[in-house]
Amino acid sequence: MLSRVKRIFRHHWVDDAATQRVIAPGMLERLQQRVAASEQRHSGEVRIYIEVGLPLGYLWSDAPTQAIARQRALNLFSQLRVWDTVANNGVLIYLLLAEHEIEIVADRGLNDRVAPALWQALVTRMSGAFKQAQFEEGLTTALAEVSALLVQHFPLGANEANPNELPDAPILN
Repeated sequence: MLSRVKRIFRHHWVDDAATQRVIAPGMLERLQQRVAASEQRHSGEVRIYIEVGLPLGYLWSDAPTQAIARQRALNLFSQLRVWDTVANNGVLIYLLLAEHEIEIVADRGLNDRVAPALWQALVTRMSGAFKQAQFEEGLTTALAEVSALLVQHFPLGANEANPNELPDAPILN
């Protein structure tokens, strides 16, 4: 019970200053431009979702924090319709700031072609960058790595264009 109460405080009393330290001015716009540029090279779709704290319904769970973050990322993957791309190759990069959790959720078209260890290594590198307070660099590197996987498995042909099936703008909630 006490751990749940602590979790609620951590998620709902995060101040704006803490968020501003992570989200530098112009960062979301630069990430949006990078997502758009990435999607010119492959047929996949990438979404970035940065969440300061979880909605209250998630906070009462007895599950470990990592399992809660994974469940939230899966729910957002569905809500944002990342699963609804033509080639089933959408990817969600999810950050939960209050818990310092990172989740990458890839649709089956890409996930079936990438070893789980590769996804975990990507998350580990992001985590290392975040521990050094290099949030934009960590996200940029993760986006570049996800893009490289999408180019490898879903490259665009010479005169082929990638219709933008999902918004490129990262979401900060």
